[in-house]
Amino acid sequence: MTTAFVFPGQGAQAIGMGKALADAYPAAKAVFDEVDDALGESLSDLIWNGDIADLTLTQNAQPALMATSIAAMRALEAEGVAVTDAALVAGHSLGEYSALAAAGAISLGDTALLLRTRGLAMQNAVPVGVGAMAAILGLDLEAVRAVAAEAAGDEICQAANDNDPAQVVVSGHKAAVERAVDLAKAKGAKRAILLPVSAPFHCALMEPAAREMQHALSETTIKAPVVPLMANVKAGLVSDPDEIRALLVEQVTGAVRWRESVLAMGAMGVDQICEIGAGKALSGMIRRIDRGLATRAVGTPDDVVATAEHFRNG
Repeated sequence: MTTAFVFPGQGAQAIGMGKALADAYPAAKAVFDEVDDALGESLSDLIWNGDIADLTLTQNAQPALMATSIAAMRALEAEGVAVTDAALVAGHSLGEYSALAAAGAISLGDTALLLRTRGLAMQNAVPVGVGAMAAILGLDLEAVRAVAAEAAGDEICQAANDNDPAQVVVSGHKAAVERAVDLAKAKGAKRAILLPVSAPFHCALMEPAAREMQHALSETTIKAPVVPLMANVKAGLVSDPDEIRALLVEQVTGAVRWRESVLAMGAMGVDQICEIGAGKALSGMIRRIDRGLATRAVGTPDDVVATAEHFRNG
C-alpha cells in the first residue's frame, strides 16, 4: 500500500492526550520533555492534568497537539515504522507544523516555539468578539463562496476551511459570518452553526498574525523534509525550504484546502492514510472525501502496536 501520514489541527485537544504514549514509550515521553524545555514551562502538566479551557487557548492547544502528534510518531518509530514509510505527510492547519517536524524539516523545539508564537499572534490579531467562524454543512465550496461573498458587504467573510464535500467553514467579521449562516440556511444548507473559536482563523483578518509569522519563520532553520509535504494552501506537494516558509506565512490568512489535498493524495496513488495524534476528526473527513482510502488513527499505544503490525504484514 502507498501511505500518507496526516496530522490533526485545533479542536482535537483533550485532557490526558498522549499520556499513555509517554508512559509506554520513553521516546514519546522525551518529546513532551523537549517541548516543555523549549517553552520554559510544563505544558505536559497542562495537557495531562490541567483544565480543558486552558488547554483550548490557542497558544496552548497548538504546541500541545503538535507534541502529542510527534509523541505518537516517535512511538511508531520505536516499533519500527519510520516517516519514510510514508510517501508524503500533510496536516490540517497547525497540523502542517507537526507534519514538518515529523519529516525533519523543523526541529521539535523550534516547532514548539513557532506554534506558541502562531497561537498568540492569531489570538491577538483580532479583538475578542470582533470575528467569528461558522461551519456550513450540506453546501459545496462554490456555493459557500457565493454565500460568503454576498454576506460580506463591506466586511470580511471568506471560505476558510474546505474540509470535505459537505463541510466548509467560513471566517471573518462576526456580523458578516452571522449573515452567512442565515444565507446558507436560506440556500439549502443542512446546518449552519457558529463555532466555539476564539478568533477568525484563515481569513484576511489574520494579516497581522501573518506578518508576525513571517518574521518568526525568517529566523527559523527549515530543511528539506525527508518526504514531501502536501501543503494546505496549494493542495500540492512541496519540499523546497524557501517555498515551505512562504506557504506557512500564506497559510495564516489562506484557506485550508483539505478536500482538494486528500483528492490529490488519491490521484497520486495513496491508498492508506494514517492520522497521527489526538482524535479521529481527519479520518472522518477523509472517508467523506474518498471512500476508497483506508484510514487508521494512531493516538494510543494499542493503535501504535496495531499499525506497526500492519506495516510489517503489509
